[in-house]
Amino acid sequence: MFDAGEMLEEIRRWVEIETPTSAPAQIDHLMEIVESEFRALGARTRRIPGRDGYAGHLEVEAPWGGAEEPGILILSHLDTVHPLGTLDGGLAFRIEGDRAYGPGIYDMKGGAYLGFAAFRALVLHERRTPLPLRWIFTGDEEVGSPTSRDLIRAAGRRAKYVLVTEPARDGGKCVTARKGVARFVMRLRGRPSHSGARHWEGRSAVRELAHQILALEAFTDYARDITVNVGVVSGGTAVNVVPEEAEALIDLRVPRVADAERLVPRFLERVPVDPDVTITVEGGLDRPPYEKTEATAALFAHARELAREIGFVLEDAPSGGGSDGNFLADRLPVLDGLGVDGAGAHTREEHLLISSLVPRATLLMRLFETLR
Repeated sequence: MFDAGEMLEEIRRWVEIETPTSAPAQIDHLMEIVESEFRALGARTRRIPGRDGYAGHLEVEAPWGGAEEPGILILSHLDTVHPLGTLDGGLAFRIEGDRAYGPGIYDMKGGAYLGFAAFRALVLHERRTPLPLRWIFTGDEEVGSPTSRDLIRAAGRRAKYVLVTEPARDGGKCVTARKGVARFVMRLRGRPSHSGARHWEGRSAVRELAHQILALEAFTDYARDITVNVGVVSGGTAVNVVPEEAEALIDLRVPRVADAERLVPRFLERVPVDPDVTITVEGGLDRPPYEKTEATAALFAHARELAREIGFVLEDAPSGGGSDGNFLADRLPVLDGLGVDGAGAHTREEHLLISSLVPRATLLMRLFETLR
């Protein structure tokens, strides 16, 4: 039912339309193509216009099943991290043995295409699924889904299962848990003074920031899989001025909801070491933790048995990165990492494994056919 060569050529068409999150017109152009391909197969579609400088999104429904009947929700994104010009600047589409390279080919245009290919195979062979099939293709996932998260949560109210076509991990593993992601902006204000003549009158915001960085990064706990990264810092105006202001951008990753509930307040309610320096913190939980529930474990066990029937071994693993599946994992069984196998996401070595296309498209199709 699937031909790897034909699939790769179609994936190439999607990849060669460059779609960084920062280029909404490019993403909308690819959305139009994806929409037309689904509509040609009888699917119902709805476009959600872009806003706030981001591209729009696309909802798709198979031409069967009741409008309110709980079904299978497939989540995919069409934006990438690669800037415009990457095709000409070191990551042109190319094939080397079993590898096909290109910007976003692994994360996650290859996986997004597999969901479409599985649906097309069902339609062309006049097969229907027990549950309705519904897709959401988003254009802002790589920056945290600021304009699509509410759409995803709303779609979850009509879902019984959620399948996410993010790329496979570590040699083809599905993802059954993801860390939650919290982001913060910390701003500090001290008192400026001349660094030589009146140094003692100053209250350094940068010095206070140094104390805060050490305190916050001390929350990293590898045994509990909790990490803190102060990724961007700035402050001061000149080398001979005690710095009045400083700022830091902070990333917190937690695997469990309980960890988020415990730690997020400790990031928001910082107490300065120097009482003459003020601290304000904005932010919070951006994506909630996606924990492996019993329902998700059962969904994975079903997928693993289907993979065995198809002829390959399917394993699962947690991931430190977030996905749109995080928004629904607290109330629905979510199986992630169902996209292509490969490696090099977000780099100039990004590639998929051509040998993974047919088995993984087949797995998606069989999940569509067997989930009830």
